[in-house]
Amino acid sequence: MAEKKIIISMLAALVLITSAGFAAEPKEITAFTAASLTGAFGEIGQIYKNETNISVVFNFDGSQALRTQMENGAYADIFTSANKKQMNAVKADGLMNNSSVIIFTKNKLSLIVPKANPGKVNNLTDLAKPGLKIVIGTKDVPVGDYAMQIINKLGNDSSYGEEYKKNVLANVISQETNVNYVVTKVALGEADVGFAYVSDITEDLSSKVTKVDIPDEYNIIAEYPIGVLKDSKYPAESEKFIELVTSAEGKAILEKYGFVPVDSISTPATTSATTQDAATPAKASA
Repeated sequence: MAEKKIIISMLAALVLITSAGFAAEPKEITAFTAASLTGAFGEIGQIYKNETNISVVFNFDGSQALRTQMENGAYADIFTSANKKQMNAVKADGLMNNSSVIIFTKNKLSLIVPKANPGKVNNLTDLAKPGLKIVIGTKDVPVGDYAMQIINKLGNDSSYGEEYKKNVLANVISQETNVNYVVTKVALGEADVGFAYVSDITEDLSSKVTKVDIPDEYNIIAEYPIGVLKDSKYPAESEKFIELVTSAEGKAILEKYGFVPVDSISTPATTSATTQDAATPAKASA
């Protein structure tokens, strides 16, 4: 009888251990991701699920909004920002596993106009035309911060005239909290022109909007960092997702969406702000 009780106890303990092991296996990981990566990361997330049977639950939004959510206690395994400033702010708050943070891709800005181009915007000079309707991101979202840096560069160029910056800003009718809202307003014809990323001109949008290039001398190169949160319940699985993002397959998808590969996928995201980020305080950008 005693032996029977021992066997039953051992079996019960084994069941508990086995159950605990199964419970530790994640069904999903959570990735707080800059809105400009919606298309590319959607594809990469599906590949990850196919390979691991683990879903990636994405929260796509402006990087500044994501940072605020995490600072207020929202749970995430992975954070991807459209600039180093927001990542540095999250690191400064002690929320990131700093050794996991790398720069994995780059992007740059473009003007986008509705396909019919009602504002007749063909170059940067046209942004100062009276009555033009311009939409940009808020100063707190990376795409808005970058747009203002471009406008400042143009305003400091004497060839555009002393009144250029003032006239351009007078034409701004809306400031949006993430780049997807900027693109949507232009695609719907609610604005004549918007500042967006080159990567936002997707195949689906090519019938609705047209890109107007910003010359490199005025443009901004956006660097995108990614990393694992310190309190992630699934750091190993999160690292595997980052490995997929930085793999040849992941980079091919990013390039398909207009992103530019970095020279080395292991480039660390430094804690100091870049020159392009220095225009606004660390807590104020997105």
